Amino acid sequence: MPFRAPIEEYSFIFDHVVDFKQVSKTDRFEDATTEMVSAILTEAGRMVEDVMAPLQRNGDLDPAVLENGIVRTSKGFAAGYKAIAEGGWVGMSASPEYGGMGLPMTVTTAVNEMMAAACLSLQLNPLMTQGQIEALEHHASDDIKALYLPKLISGEWCGTMNLTEPQAGSDVGALRSKAEPNGDGSYAITGQKIYISWGDNDFSENVCHLVLARLPDGVPGTKGISLFIVPKRIPDADGTPGVANSLKVVSLEHKMGLHGSPTAVMQYDGATGWLIGEPHDGMRAMFTMMNNARLGVGGQGIGAAEGAYQHALAYALDRKQGRTPVQNGTGAIIDHADVRRMVLTMKADVFTARSIALANAVAIDMASATGDADWSARAALLTPISKAFGTDTGCHVAEMGVQVHGGMGFVEETGAAQYYRDVRVTAIYEGTNGIQSMDLVGRKLMDGGEAAFALLDEMQAKLEAARFDLPDLVEPVWQATECLRETIDWMLEQSDMTERFAGSVAFLRAFARILGGYYHLCAALGEDSHGSRTKMARFYVKSMLPEYVSLLEQSRQGSADLYAISLDELSA
Repeated sequence: MPFRAPIEEYSFIFDHVVDFKQVSKTDRFEDATTEMVSAILTEAGRMVEDVMAPLQRNGDLDPAVLENGIVRTSKGFAAGYKAIAEGGWVGMSASPEYGGMGLPMTVTTAVNEMMAAACLSLQLNPLMTQGQIEALEHHASDDIKALYLPKLISGEWCGTMNLTEPQAGSDVGALRSKAEPNGDGSYAITGQKIYISWGDNDFSENVCHLVLARLPDGVPGTKGISLFIVPKRIPDADGTPGVANSLKVVSLEHKMGLHGSPTAVMQYDGATGWLIGEPHDGMRAMFTMMNNARLGVGGQGIGAAEGAYQHALAYALDRKQGRTPVQNGTGAIIDHADVRRMVLTMKADVFTARSIALANAVAIDMASATGDADWSARAALLTPISKAFGTDTGCHVAEMGVQVHGGMGFVEETGAAQYYRDVRVTAIYEGTNGIQSMDLVGRKLMDGGEAAFALLDEMQAKLEAARFDLPDLVEPVWQATECLRETIDWMLEQSDMTERFAGSVAFLRAFARILGGYYHLCAALGEDSHGSRTKMARFYVKSMLPEYVSLLEQSRQGSADLYAISLDELSA
């Protein structure tokens, strides 16, 4: 079925939910007017509908392959990537100094999500490049910026990130890759990296790898790691790719989904690279890229959810099966109460996850435009929620999409199962969702909960002002925010981090669920009391929000029961 870019939905959320106008009022983003943003979203929507969406099945049925050391990409992907690059969609938020558009991250987040909904396996390529661009803008030398950024921003070159090794997954500090000085300012990089998304392709002039490795005097663990840029082909001073570097794609992973995205095992044998940032400070530089990618990956989950929702809704509106007592019904399965429940749940959670991600992006934009530490703290707080809840929503909505299709959902020809297979990995990479939840109750509460409480204060102020307008919706959301506040207090009282970690996944989901109630209420306040968004808010608040009660109860249980059962008993 054709994909429809949800342009009006983004515009509504910008105007009525996340207050994008405060971004466009800053000096830095004053050009991002309503008219300009609308034009950009419309143009991007046209590209994803006409160019990227038709490639969705190609990537699954005609996967990337490695032939004689060369990665051959899926049919049509080269032309699709060319449209992305020539449209300027790679460098949307990049600095105009090097050819970027300088757009707010909020706009980039919306466009990236659209692209992910249309063809997730292809969209992953520019997302990786965007993260590399940001890392170089913040940490690279002026010479490196001048050489690499124009090419990456234009899309002539692509970027990757190389963290994981066979023995070092989430424990990045256990890496063994090494970097030896060459004596001329460059370094010889040796080691193997795995799970490298878009490790190579057959349509860009060059592929530039950001690689974590340890210098000879680097101490063990993460504090001894440095970051290097290692190009596939070594460019000359004018940026023309020259001789091949000493690196290669060893193999491509055989994956559950995302078949159109080549996930490579990379081998570096004394490959020439250049230091990014200071020696032994690689993790700080890489986290710039990872934090960008975490919001982007959350958007990938939301995009897959949008695609799965549209696919399931179209089927539910068309499929005739059984009888229902609904008067003046359509005769299709959308009349059945359980199918209607699933479709409404899908739509409600896509809105929730999307609003969280866009609020996160607004905070990033406000922080970069104003330098205000409070906005930086807000962005940091929302990042793990955006990533984990966005990708969990992608997985859950895609799974429900299969269920809406019934038996046909299990048949590959319908395309329903592809959304689930493709999106499943997003809950794993850029830090598993369990790691995101531990980050939320750990690092993000190291300020004594100040950022979290500030967000709750802001939410409660708006809820208080809306009590007269929608009292039946405001009160449940208000109570939810109070319970969340009490649970944050409980988390702060736990000096043993294992006690926090034991309930962290439930805590993050509860946080997101409560944010969803608030954002749905904001949407309802943006229209008259009988509008469709008020109806959706009422469904969410009455049928989905109550989940927070059990989740917060789980959050406060601690770790005793987890460790009371011995390993022998687990194996019995």
